[in-house]
Amino acid sequence: MHPKSLQLTVSGVHIMQELDQTVTIGATVPTGFEHTAAEEVQEKLEATARVSKNRGRIYFDITTDKLFKVHQLKSLDNLFVVVKDYDDYQFKTTKEEVQLDWQELATKLPWTNALEVWKLNNSIKKKKGRRKRTNPTKSDQCGNFSTKSTDTVPSDPEELLVDLEALEVKENQRDVSSQPEDDSEEEKHSEIQDQESGVTPLKFRVTCNRAGDKHCFTSNDAARDFGGAVQEFFQWKADMTKFDVEVLLNIHNNEVVVGIALTVESLHRRNITHFGPTTLRSTLAYGMLRLCKPQVSDVIVDPMCGTGAIPLEGVMEWQNSFFLAGDNNGTAVSRSVNNIKHIVKRTHDEGSPSGLPLDIVQWDLCNLPMRSSSVDIIITDMPFGKRMGSKKKNWELYPLCLREMARVCKPGTGKAVLLTQDKKCFLKALLQMEGLWRKSHTVWVNVGGLHAGVFVLKRTAVVFGTTSEDVMEPHTATGSQKENMKDASQ
Repeated sequence: MHPKSLQLTVSGVHIMQELDQTVTIGATVPTGFEHTAAEEVQEKLEATARVSKNRGRIYFDITTDKLFKVHQLKSLDNLFVVVKDYDDYQFKTTKEEVQLDWQELATKLPWTNALEVWKLNNSIKKKKGRRKRTNPTKSDQCGNFSTKSTDTVPSDPEELLVDLEALEVKENQRDVSSQPEDDSEEEKHSEIQDQESGVTPLKFRVTCNRAGDKHCFTSNDAARDFGGAVQEFFQWKADMTKFDVEVLLNIHNNEVVVGIALTVESLHRRNITHFGPTTLRSTLAYGMLRLCKPQVSDVIVDPMCGTGAIPLEGVMEWQNSFFLAGDNNGTAVSRSVNNIKHIVKRTHDEGSPSGLPLDIVQWDLCNLPMRSSSVDIIITDMPFGKRMGSKKKNWELYPLCLREMARVCKPGTGKAVLLTQDKKCFLKALLQMEGLWRKSHTVWVNVGGLHAGVFVLKRTAVVFGTTSEDVMEPHTATGSQKENMKDASQ
């Protein structure tokens, strides 16, 4: 039985591309959770992932028939197919020489396979029926050939089939000008008609992510020069917002990876529709949950759930555990409920049974309506004291949190996975509660540009109420402390 194939014509030559060929996929992941993401790739795709020298990226080889499954992985933010990677690229010492190198590189790269994967990926995204996008943000370190981030969805993939003549190498033509941002409706309609008729070439941009201090060029220099070379080779049209193809140029010291983006919007937006001011990324929430290693029938509690990112990720992946989440802020609870309703409706529309093993409650964190020693896992995103609350308030809040968590958590077997950027305050509070909690390990992560820690704790075998840490008012908070918690969770 012969594998399916797709025919691509380049300058009259027929090239047969097998759709189940092996390709290298690159993915960005939450910094610090690279190995967690690699574990998921191994578990669900049976592929071995390589962690990049540049933190926040992994690479793995798959056959293209598994591309749909890649989009269903929970640890990955953005995906791209690798055109070519260089472990030790020798950069020249002057900008002029580097520019000539970019021009030569663009003509030598094996683009054909990556473009076939890009087209296959577009057909997959069309079948999934992606929802409308909001404006994604780009890292300050990114340099774009067209200098701006995208805020629109690429056209229908069937309208974007590569113009065969556009793949011919034509010399002495270069147009690096971008289109006006505010096109009229007639112009937009005309562009769509042109694409349908195959008259115009594809639109593209180049995005460069660079790290290293031994380069004689900036990210913008690399994106501009390499983008110009790509444009001259393909005769594509540069467009900073309505691009069809995004070419990625990732540089980390002497490591260079050229790729084509397979996602426009990060996959972390999959479950949340009602956002709060400090909503946790779904990919980061999933990574925290994997650290817990939930088991069948575990009771898992998020006592400061905010918009519900953590419990929502949990119930979608570990449906044989039971999740209980709450917040003392009514607005946060309402957002969580709305996000749950969205997930229930979506799963119902997809034919899955309605209902989720999850309850949302409005409660007082220091007086949880739960029996002592009844919880297997506690997992939450604690207030950083930046956008919400303050570091001063955290000095009161954190010890109270750890004490009440210790009360409801099962002695000897209970676990807690807690995210915070206020490391000094947390470690001080943990020291005060050393009879109840033991720190297992810490995963250092980047959360919105802040260096934060995910602290994995184990509940000691000490019964709550028998140590000096919990002899004071067992699980009540003063009026000012409750107000502090309300401010921190909004």
